[in-house]
Amino acid sequence: MIIVIQCKDKVGLVAAISATLAKHLLNIVSMREHVDHNENVFFTRLEIEDGDDTGLEDSLRKILPEGAYIAVNPEPVKKVVVLATKEYHCLSDILIRNHFNTLGASVQCVIANHAKLQNICERFDIPFYHISHEQVDKAQFEEQIIAAIKQYAPDYVVLAKFMRILSPRFVAEFPMKIINIHHSFLPAFIGANPYKQAFERGVKLIGATAHYVSNELDEGPIIAQQIVPVNHSYSWTDMVKAGQEVETAVLAKALKLVFEDRVFVYKNKTVVFG
Repeated sequence: MIIVIQCKDKVGLVAAISATLAKHLLNIVSMREHVDHNENVFFTRLEIEDGDDTGLEDSLRKILPEGAYIAVNPEPVKKVVVLATKEYHCLSDILIRNHFNTLGASVQCVIANHAKLQNICERFDIPFYHISHEQVDKAQFEEQIIAAIKQYAPDYVVLAKFMRILSPRFVAEFPMKIINIHHSFLPAFIGANPYKQAFERGVKLIGATAHYVSNELDEGPIIAQQIVPVNHSYSWTDMVKAGQEVETAVLAKALKLVFEDRVFVYKNKTVVFG
């Protein structure tokens, strides 16, 4: 059983939570907590031995500050919809993990604005929707995607190199439920061919960032980041390959953290219990 709590901080919260669980005859296996002193916010994630959680949320709410967020035993297998374009590296990793039940979630479908990745989805028996952005305005394009996503009522929407900028209208449909991956060259190397730009500048580190999507492009709350060293011996194509590998790894790490309910969002920051 997993319990996650986010609330205003006050003296005695840990003791009160522990006592409440004891009254319900629930044993704490692991407890991680953090206090943001600047914002006076308390975060905790508890792992509990399986037991009867009847009435537990009501009991916790009585001892926690007003307005507390409480989730008792969140859905263990999240439902996700994946958006993609043409690049396969992140999508294929997700599909393989999904196939072998190591993703920690269930991929409901893949939606892409190009048909290039349809074959790999069919190989894994995942529904594929090709919704083109061509010859339609952005609003119409996004409405078609939103309609397709809502058929599955997913817990999260994952952008696996979906190369379209989402409007505030789209983001508002799935607040803090959209997870994106991008190369950490932004904003230094924006636009087309960022790895070529990096090669021409002689960069020494390649990185990637996984984050929640907000209305500010690539500036949502950060979930995970990673870098790998490169040097003068790397060609442009070597840098592209290294970049794809780190993007895949960081997205996989971020999804694992999110699906295991280890990530708390507050304002434009995250608290992550690894």
